[in-house]
Amino acid sequence: MKKAELIFIPVPGISHLVSTLEFAKRLIDHDDRLFITILSMKFPFNTATTDAYTRSVAASQPRIQIIEVDRPPLSDDASTSSENFFALFIEKNIPNVKNIVTDIIVSSNSNNSGSSQVVGLVLDFFCLSMIDVGRELSVPSYLFLTTNAGFLGLMLYLPTRHNQIGTEFRKSDPESLIPGIFIPVPSSVLPLVLFKKYNGYTAYMKLAQRFRETKGIIVNTFTELEQYALDSFLDDGQTPPVYPIGPVLDLKDQHNPALNWAQRESIMKWLDAQPPLSVVFLCFGSMGSFGSTQVKEMALGLESSGHRFLWSLRTSTSMPEGFLDRIKGKGMICRGWAPQVEVLAHKAIGGFVSHCGWNSILESLWHGVPILTLPIFAEQQLNAFRMVKELGLAVELGLDYRNGRDLVTADEIKRAVRRVMSDNEVRKKVKEMGDTARKAVMDGGSSFRSFGQLIKDMIGSN
Repeated sequence: MKKAELIFIPVPGISHLVSTLEFAKRLIDHDDRLFITILSMKFPFNTATTDAYTRSVAASQPRIQIIEVDRPPLSDDASTSSENFFALFIEKNIPNVKNIVTDIIVSSNSNNSGSSQVVGLVLDFFCLSMIDVGRELSVPSYLFLTTNAGFLGLMLYLPTRHNQIGTEFRKSDPESLIPGIFIPVPSSVLPLVLFKKYNGYTAYMKLAQRFRETKGIIVNTFTELEQYALDSFLDDGQTPPVYPIGPVLDLKDQHNPALNWAQRESIMKWLDAQPPLSVVFLCFGSMGSFGSTQVKEMALGLESSGHRFLWSLRTSTSMPEGFLDRIKGKGMICRGWAPQVEVLAHKAIGGFVSHCGWNSILESLWHGVPILTLPIFAEQQLNAFRMVKELGLAVELGLDYRNGRDLVTADEIKRAVRRVMSDNEVRKKVKEMGDTARKAVMDGGSSFRSFGQLIKDMIGSN
């Protein structure tokens, strides 16, 4: 067969891009017939980090090319929520994306027999409206879901629920029986957007209604972690094939050019001096900043826990009086971005206080580090709930915590930190799941086989 080309259309947020580009690299490693084009859309705000990361990946991979999409005009009042912003942003980009995809297809059809054949669009969750572009050009569309199979179950459930109830969720709703999650889900841990009819619920519903229009759904998970959820999608053809191909991780952790390398050296030197499994690491992702009151409660809770800690703090909030002097030798605060993967891999790390973004959860499992849950936004509350209550792979600090609305007290933090650092049962389960994750992506593992089936289906689909 001649070369096969996939056109990836990701959202230009760093958490989405890292998974998407690592997935692209895995695909070309699996099959040397595959070539990948990434369409790089531009947010109307600072994109230096994402642009630099995307260019670095393309420069190191000769079978991955980047095509920049001209930025369309967006009105100042484009959004009252991030979900509405994304919906409008994608809609405005559709004409330019269609022109680029058309040019690629025309070029491949007009060149000699050694040229590549476009066999699919690989769309981000927020880009599903571009299924229409693929349909018009007779190219199948695949969804690459950067989160997990439980969230996929929720999205597939939304249209069914909407047909029955016809409205957004309410905080007073009883627990939901969501296919793919084997325990009832309280409304308090559902994404906040589902409660806001005009500020996101409608946008989510439009996306959810398109999941089953795809040729296949690719999920950054592995069978052994979410067997129950994945089995629930085997529904006599109602749901497209689901391909669990994870964990897809950037284990080199090089995607942020803003990383302070001098600070990195200081962090690793400090960790090298700590006893094994003695340090709790706090890091809350690219959007994980807190107000001054919450920061002070965290500081006092960490101090009173008696445990060593490394805290990646993205705000310049001042600490309680005398705190920095009292923690000398036992605690380290790094301002800004920390090399999270490298830190989690260090022998000194014994626990991880996390916002429960899916990439962070997979990284913690990979390295066998138990999580203490403090979700902030999006689907993180649902992730935290499932990790603690359904899968038993994390320790609870907060499940329905909403940054800016709730406050976790110093005493709660103290008790939770002590619990995660001493819970050997959870630590054992996390270590076992990490070993399983590594086997899943090895030759013959469940995710390796799923990769092979996906490529076979893609190349044979056109």
